[in-house]
Amino acid sequence: MNIVLEIIAGILIVSGSIFIFLTAVGLVKMPDLYTRVSVTTKASTLGVGLVIVGTAVFFHDLAVYARSILIVIFVFMTSPVSSHMIGRAGYLDGAALWEKTKANHLEGQYDLKNKSLKNYYSKKED
Repeated sequence: MNIVLEIIAGILIVSGSIFIFLTAVGLVKMPDLYTRVSVTTKASTLGVGLVIVGTAVFFHDLAVYARSILIVIFVFMTSPVSSHMIGRAGYLDGAALWEKTKANHLEGQYDLKNKSLKNYYSKKED
């Protein structure tokens, strides 16, 4: 039974490591800030989650399971929020879009002088 858990843990840790490696490759290969943020958020979150779960399975201890679950929840909750904030800061700072970007849905939505979202509802009333 112990060898089965070690094999499962190994598969999880190697899978997580592959996702983390793909994050590093994507960080180098992607053309602009927004695609880089997307790659790092999705792949690294999944990679870190798999490595932590694999570690918990390897140690096969209730205290490690509890800590691992809390860490995974924390990473899954904070990673999307932080990537959103990085993307927003980049947009407000004027980070260039990739030349093949087809649509900029935020164009005209932000007051770049005050670095804030324009009041959407006040436009509707006018």
